[in-house]
Amino acid sequence: MKNNEDKLLEIKDLKKHFKVDRKTTLKAVDGLNFDIYKGETFGLVGESGCGKSTAGRTILRLYGATDGDVIFDGKNVHDKKSAADTKELSRKMQMIFQDPYASLNPRMTVKDIIAEGIDIHGLANNKQDREDKVIELLETVGLNKEHANRYPHEFSGGQRQRIGIARALALDPDFIVADEPISALDVSIQAQVVNLMKRLQKERGLTYLFIAHDLAMVKHISDRVGVMYLGRMMELASSDDLYKNPLHPYTRALLSAIPKSDPDVEKNRERIILEGDVPSPTNPPSGCPFRTRCPLAQEVCAEVVPAWIEAEEGHHVACHVYDDRYSDQFDAAKQAMS
Repeated sequence: MKNNEDKLLEIKDLKKHFKVDRKTTLKAVDGLNFDIYKGETFGLVGESGCGKSTAGRTILRLYGATDGDVIFDGKNVHDKKSAADTKELSRKMQMIFQDPYASLNPRMTVKDIIAEGIDIHGLANNKQDREDKVIELLETVGLNKEHANRYPHEFSGGQRQRIGIARALALDPDFIVADEPISALDVSIQAQVVNLMKRLQKERGLTYLFIAHDLAMVKHISDRVGVMYLGRMMELASSDDLYKNPLHPYTRALLSAIPKSDPDVEKNRERIILEGDVPSPTNPPSGCPFRTRCPLAQEVCAEVVPAWIEAEEGHHVACHVYDDRYSDQFDAAKQAMS
């Protein structure tokens, strides 16, 4: 187990609510608690609309937090600070955006896109130093210096995402939020981008929060994985533990949908089909947010919010099935899941 000195980020009861109108509040993120350790990749997965992208943006303070704390390297990101402190934090925490077509300014050259942060933070001594840094970054992500004076529309999706990665690297960050960085790319390109990110992590000691809905890819890149549903964390474990022994009924359903490469296994595997739609985050269910679609739900699930339990060493879950206080109500459920 890693100790507190290895923590780069501590997320404590983080909430981000949006006012829809006078009477309605959308609870996009509703009480997240997890840590991210130096040099690791923390995967955050869940269905579309579960709040994972909002969580990533709130951690980086692109959105102000409604409540809770984000402690980065011992400093609270959401505290009011001096301009100098804010600027330093923003340099150390960067983001790779989902859409490589929308995240690059079409009126700027690649050189100016990558160098924008360098200019803001004054990291180049002169024009030549600025250009040298840009060329070095382009070569680092697999592009070349001839690309520096071109515009985003002249590149493919995979190349644009490499430009986005170079932009994030320009400030020499410690932590990068990668918000579904491969979902808009062709399948043939996705592995190239993921392998590039893994290489850069090894070379530069980077820490990633990797947000995705592709569970197979998350398994490939992540050290630990958190599963979100309707703004809350349902389960958190090491990548191996989560995929070998999922505890939460929602995680089990998600993993059952991953296709198997062996046709015989694929033909005989059992899919878990969830009934109903994801409830609206403006009117979430009482108690456990997953109870309206859970095949194991009991009365207590509607009455009590599940506690965040360490069911096994390093393996946390928010489910009454694993809470000793209600275990007698789930004997049949436990037997069905064994």
